[in-house]
Order: sequence, then C-alpha cells, then structure tokens
Amino acid sequence: MNASPVVLVTGGARRVGAEIARTLHAAGAVVMLHYRHSAAEAERLVAELNARRPQSAASAAADLCDVAAAGRLVAATIARFGRLDALVNNASSFFATPLGGITEAAWDDLVGSNLKGPLFLAQAAAPHLAAAGGAMVNIVDIHAERPLKGYPLYCAAKAGLLGLTRALAVELGPQVRVNAVAPGAIEWPQGGADFPPDERVSIVGHTLLKRVGAPADIARTVNFLIFDAPYITGQVINVDGGRTAHL
Repeated sequence: MNASPVVLVTGGARRVGAEIARTLHAAGAVVMLHYRHSAAEAERLVAELNARRPQSAASAAADLCDVAAAGRLVAATIARFGRLDALVNNASSFFATPLGGITEAAWDDLVGSNLKGPLFLAQAAAPHLAAAGGAMVNIVDIHAERPLKGYPLYCAAKAGLLGLTRALAVELGPQVRVNAVAPGAIEWPQGGADFPPDERVSIVGHTLLKRVGAPADIARTVNFLIFDAPYITGQVINVDGGRTAHL
C-alpha cells in the first residue's frame, strides 16, 4: 500500500484545481486528478508531477452528474494507490441562468456538478476516508451565502454544497473532518463575457485588499485544511480579499 497520503482532486486538470493538485503534491501527497473533458491538460499535469516524484500522480475521467461514476472514480483511486486520505470537491460548472429562462438541462448541469456529484463522491469515499482518519474539502463560493444576480441556480447549488459540508461534518465525525473554502474574485471565467472590464473593476474595488486573488490562495487554504487543521471541521473559510466583510 502507498505510504504517502492520497488525495483525489475533482476538476484537477486546469485552473484552480490544477494549482490545488500541485500544492498538495508539493506537500508530499500522491494525487489522483479527476477530469471530465480536459484529457490533454490532465495528462500534461500528471507527467509534470511524476517527473518530480515518480508514480505520484494519475488521472481518471468521469462525468460527476452520473451517480455511478462517483463510485467508479473512488474505486479507481483505491485500485491505483491503495488508499484515500482526502477528497477535494473542486469540479464545478458556472454559467448565468436568469430567472424565466432556466431549463432542466441547466439544473442537471449546475446542480449535478456542484451538489449531486460531491454528495455521491463523499458517500463513496466515506469508508476509505474514515479508515485513514482523513479529510474532505469542498470548494464553494462566497455567493453561496450572498447571491449573485443572474446566477440563481449556481448560487443555490453552491449554497447546497455549503450546507452539505456542515451536514457531512456531522455525519462523518469524528473520523473524518469536512470543511469548505469559499473563493471570491480569484480567477475570472474563461472568455470573459460573464464579467466585463467595468464589472471586474467594481468587484475588485469592493474587496478590502483591492486586488484579485490567485489560485495559489485557494490551494494553500485547501492544503492547510487537509494537513494542518486537525481540530477544524464543519467550517467555511472565505478567501475573498475581505469582500464579504462588507458585501
């Protein structure tokens, strides 16, 4: 059995998820990178991590809207590395759903990736995390508690994940700690259409630190909750430059 802590990171091939994987790997973890469509990015990151430490990273594809896929993803991690010490639920869909135009397909995508997937992954991972005395970190959003206009379905899904975080901390304690990280303005969505330049300036201006955060800010917080916070569970840490202090 692998002696290093094994961490499964969903949505781990790109953007914030990739930075989380790199940071945990640098801290000594073995990482399983989940991806849905980003096979090339996942392969490159796995190669990068294995070049630093052989046999310390692998990847697996799954559509987390499919309940059965959650069990297969956890099983693949156990088969590859022999254990599971931590789960990071980072994978997420994000797009606007103005009221009046919300479709069932949007519901399935946003709730599936942001709430349904994490729930069934947690259920599949729970016995392994308990055996390891492990931890779970869910990536939520500051808008889970302070909704963003035009995104009611995304905000509701993230609010569900925030509530699920606390519920799972109750269900899985004392063996497993469960916490969440709520990013603010960290990395703008690709394409930029959701947040035009003037809106970005306004958002940054509303933070107390007057700047956009970096994916490393999220990754370091996740690393802390997994490896350096043995008496923290059921909590949500806002990593938002102080934006929610007066939002």
